[in-house]
Amino acid sequence: MIRTLKYIAVVLFLFPGVLVTAQYSENDWAERDEWMDVARILELSGIAQGQTVADIGCHEGYLTMYLAEAVGEEGNVLAEDISSYRLERLRSHARERGHENVATVLGDETDPKLPDAAMDIVFVVDAYHEMKRPMTMLRHFRNSLKPGGKIVILEKLKEKVRNKSRQEQAKAHSLSPEFVGEELEDAGFTVLRVYRDLGDWEKNPRKKIWLIVAEFNGV
Repeated sequence: MIRTLKYIAVVLFLFPGVLVTAQYSENDWAERDEWMDVARILELSGIAQGQTVADIGCHEGYLTMYLAEAVGEEGNVLAEDISSYRLERLRSHARERGHENVATVLGDETDPKLPDAAMDIVFVVDAYHEMKRPMTMLRHFRNSLKPGGKIVILEKLKEKVRNKSRQEQAKAHSLSPEFVGEELEDAGFTVLRVYRDLGDWEKNPRKKIWLIVAEFNGV
């Protein structure tokens, strides 16, 4: 037991953020497929062949691999994360699957470093609640979109913080669509659709998956 704890401590010191929960490691992607309906998420987003899309907070690339297939060989996926280690793993996964349309971007906590006016869709899946300066990030996302481009934000709302403040929700790694919708509008987006129940996060009925699709009209 002591040896195990020492090993974990060393790994965390050398590679902060490596030991993450089930939905982020490639070893657990099959399990995630059991409770996350990615096909439905992509359908609701309106993704199409030939588009250029971004996966924000991509980790090792669970969603990235689906996006690469959805946009096809004529499309492009920019996989963004603030961890170079995760991006290295993602590039390996993409090569193994033959996804030559995937490029990685090392962002930081206040700037995803996306190119201006280049994206058709920006996907932010289970990452928005972690952003310390969400309005700054939303402006960067807006600037990266083509006129008429969309942002898709997916989060989980935990029952225990349903009626709590935004700060309390984010601290619990959760957010409500109401808070995010207001922030999107304030950042210049138009909320097109809100889906409040896309299943249970990790099969837990007290954690509801929701999704917002918003548009930037270029003004």
